[in-house]
Amino acid sequence: MIVYRCEDSLESIFTAIYLAYEEKRNHAETMLSLSDDPILFAEDVPVVSCTDKVLKVIKTLKRRFGEDDYKELCMALASEDMEKAQAVYRTVADGLARNCDRGHLFDNLTNDYVHKAFALARNAGRECAHLQGFVRFQELENRVLYSKIGPKNNMVTFLMPHFADRLPLENFVIYDERRNFFGIHPAGRQWYLLRGEEAGEPSELQVSEEEKAYQELFRQFCRTIAIKERKNLTLQRNMLPLRFQEYMVEFQQKP
Repeated sequence: MIVYRCEDSLESIFTAIYLAYEEKRNHAETMLSLSDDPILFAEDVPVVSCTDKVLKVIKTLKRRFGEDDYKELCMALASEDMEKAQAVYRTVADGLARNCDRGHLFDNLTNDYVHKAFALARNAGRECAHLQGFVRFQELENRVLYSKIGPKNNMVTFLMPHFADRLPLENFVIYDERRNFFGIHPAGRQWYLLRGEEAGEPSELQVSEEEKAYQELFRQFCRTIAIKERKNLTLQRNMLPLRFQEYMVEFQQKP
């Protein structure tokens, strides 16, 4: 058994996939692992991310499977599941072996790995769709729009294009506090990502006075339109889980 020890990043996992093919490994006897747990009688291969290898894998995936299935693979890799690397690797191997048509990578759901990758992508995609509607920005004193989130999956990379398209002329930041990970969009320019160890956690952020006033107006608006007789907290939690509510201004008390 060959075990490629990867970091929890798309770059590391794609590098490992490239190495598995470059070294002509037997897929049934090859594993991509995100943990350091030892495996008896297995040969460990540490993976060092390589940009050239990553770009070659991305090009191959898009050419063979199409843009949509490539995005689904990336969505699966955004999951917090520690088995995602192996699931995506074996899904890619299955698709290449079947010489599947573009857009049909996930058709073979009888394959446990394909089914796993499909389920991970669907779960992460559902959370991304929720966040596109639930993310709340607040204006800081320096006029930067700031949003703090804490999703289960690593969603910042998928949220940035969505909001950059809608707020192209705004300086805004999306901060994932669970991963200490930033998405930064300078007004009128290309957005980029920044890991917390490079920037440190944000502290002492001052909200503008206008923002405080609008937040209170919005909370008052939400209270005013509520109909007491139709209050249904169970339905509300189904449509808007509690883990999102703590980051939404309409559910926060006035500071």
